[in-house]
Amino acid sequence: MFRNVFKKTYAKIEPGNEKLDIPEGLWRKCKICKEPIFAEDVKANYYTCPKCGGYFRVHAYRRIEMLVDDASFIEWNKTMPVSNPLDFPNYELKLEEERVKTKLNEAVVTGEATIGNVRTAIAVCDARFMMSSMGHVVGEKITAAIEKATQEKIPIIIYSCSGGARMQEGMISLMQMAKTSAALKKHHEAGQLFISFLTDPTMGGVSASFAMLGDIILAEPKALIGFAGPRVIAQTIGTKLPEGFQSAEFLLEHGFIDAIVERADQRGVLKKILRAHTCGFKKVKKMEEVDDNTKIVDHKQPKVKQPKSAWDSVVLSRRADRPTAKDYIDKLFGFFMELHGDRLSGDDGAIIGGIANYNGKPVMVVAQQKGKNLKENKIRNFGMPNPCGYRKALRLMKHANDFNMPIICFVDTPGAFCGIEAEEKGQAEAIARALFEMSDMRVPILSVVIGEGGSGGALALAVANEVWMLEHSIYSILSPEGFASILYKDAKKNKEAAEVMKITAKELKELGVVDRVIKENIPLTIDTIDDVVDELSSNMDDFFEKNAAKSGEEIAKDRYNRFRKF
Repeated sequence: MFRNVFKKTYAKIEPGNEKLDIPEGLWRKCKICKEPIFAEDVKANYYTCPKCGGYFRVHAYRRIEMLVDDASFIEWNKTMPVSNPLDFPNYELKLEEERVKTKLNEAVVTGEATIGNVRTAIAVCDARFMMSSMGHVVGEKITAAIEKATQEKIPIIIYSCSGGARMQEGMISLMQMAKTSAALKKHHEAGQLFISFLTDPTMGGVSASFAMLGDIILAEPKALIGFAGPRVIAQTIGTKLPEGFQSAEFLLEHGFIDAIVERADQRGVLKKILRAHTCGFKKVKKMEEVDDNTKIVDHKQPKVKQPKSAWDSVVLSRRADRPTAKDYIDKLFGFFMELHGDRLSGDDGAIIGGIANYNGKPVMVVAQQKGKNLKENKIRNFGMPNPCGYRKALRLMKHANDFNMPIICFVDTPGAFCGIEAEEKGQAEAIARALFEMSDMRVPILSVVIGEGGSGGALALAVANEVWMLEHSIYSILSPEGFASILYKDAKKNKEAAEVMKITAKELKELGVVDRVIKENIPLTIDTIDDVVDELSSNMDDFFEKNAAKSGEEIAKDRYNRFRKF
């Protein structure tokens, strides 16, 4: 039944640029490469150019059809009465012309559907109708959809595509920004998920309201996203704009969106996100035992002496071939979707995080990430986070708290980055805020020190219900070199300092700072990681099971008491 609704819409594909002369019939012209393309090839390629990858704009109903389960879409408020609040000349005539041309009542289609059998509300803007500018009907349809989603206790997905406010409606158009934002606030307070998907273009009053308020914000590649248009900005400030300015990629780099998702992947990504936010905190099954007939590969490892001193553990924790957080994420979780940005100023390669699936359980993973070579370490800043990294980490943890996801942190940093820019952007405040907010979260937090645990930069990811350490990782007030420089006035006394600092896993377990020590092979590399992963997994099962029956208040109290004892 649902597909029959769309049969007529396949007859014509609207181009991204209305000024282009697109031939009728079997062939279409790409707005990017200007090449002729067989229409069926465009359709089969998710309405992207098979030659250059350029994106065609997608009609609202086509978009919905590509995303939702077959025959599951039920439209809401298909028609709404329109008005001319400013008595703008010929506005009613313009609206009627748009309705006839597009066969739409207005510039947005709303309703409910299932995606991967998860019920969700959905709203999709359609640029064919007055460039999907936001007048009072658009604002009302979106607000009504949000309110119904809140009432029905279901998520909502909004696909934005808009030139901004509807000029013909003046301040009435502007009021829609406040109205939609207020409805989303109530939706958030009700504990429901909002996924915002930004497409080309998302500008003006739409970008400055509901489009940028998603719990998770995704975007299509190369989509134009911003407040004022690039031509207006260039004319106003008289400066040449950077390459790629206001693109989806630009916003990702500057911390304002979580991820860029190709059109062909969107249904699958949305399905995983929705399922992660609807299955809740449940007990997990134990990992299946390894088959006795499993072939064990004997990897040759470099000879490394067995550690006899604290300094030996320091050396092992810093080895370039020691597994990084991403290695553990790849081994432990069946699915991991990295989310980016602090929604303030940027993204930070030294901290990665996102939604993961652990034995059917949705969890939030936050980790400090080192590089494995010089090139990677430049991207990762050698595992030393900047303020935006800690703010990203906290944003993700607060998201987990809102949606009842356990949090797993992997700690591996020489320390928080110290430098002029870090101080200018509030490094101390960012760490302090993390400690403050983590202390009272209502979901279980597990932190595992997998390499170096340097000072407050490590603690910012370790205000947890339990803190574990790999056998030859370290966790310290500062580096042995720094300690020796301050107390002994000689950095060369680092080995001596390491012995008195009590920084090894065994010593910190005795002090009660650490709850569990995970045995590791010598040396620990990607080839010898499996035993560590198995022990981590077994103990994680126990950790989740122990906390599954506890209330949020009990979990937060346990964490408070853990640190209160020191």
